[in-house]
Amino acid sequence: MAALRRIALDVLKPHDPSILAFTERIAEVEGVDGVTASLIELDQEVQNVKITAEGEALSYDAIESAVEGLGGTVHSVDQAAYGEYVVEEQRTPQD
Repeated sequence: MAALRRIALDVLKPHDPSILAFTERIAEVEGVDGVTASLIELDQEVQNVKITAEGEALSYDAIESAVEGLGGTVHSVDQAAYGEYVVEEQRTPQD
């Protein structure tokens, strides 16, 4: 079975915990080698963030559980990479 190597999630989270603490907690999930969080939108009660995690064998369920444990909700999976390595997107004539 192919391993999940990268996942990008659209997440809605409360202001507390901070994006720093939120990202650090996701980085502590077993199998996560690195994670990036980018603020997409901010309103008075919530933040919309893009979470990108990479590792040798990620567990979507464990990452989603960590997000929910911090009061967040996964809105969508925007990217997933499976296999022996991550294939980077390349521009094509249609782009």
